[in-house]
Amino acid sequence: MEEIVHLRIKKEYAAELIEDLIRAQALELVGENDTDIPEWQKEAVRQTLRQVQEHPEQLQSWDVIKQKYKRP
Repeated sequence: MEEIVHLRIKKEYAAELIEDLIRAQALELVGENDTDIPEWQKEAVRQTLRQVQEHPEQLQSWDVIKQKYKRP
């Protein structure tokens, strides 16, 4: 199972443990820009942004959205 997490190292000994895991090839460091976002997902976001720019009048306020989906 592969899972990507972000860590904040608070103790020096923890950094040493992580280095040991890297040497054992139990984990690898992944840069912020190394995440794989599928092209179809990027295009979907681009399309949404274009629609917002072309039709800002269709946007609803956060208060309206919260009310619409408020649990009874």
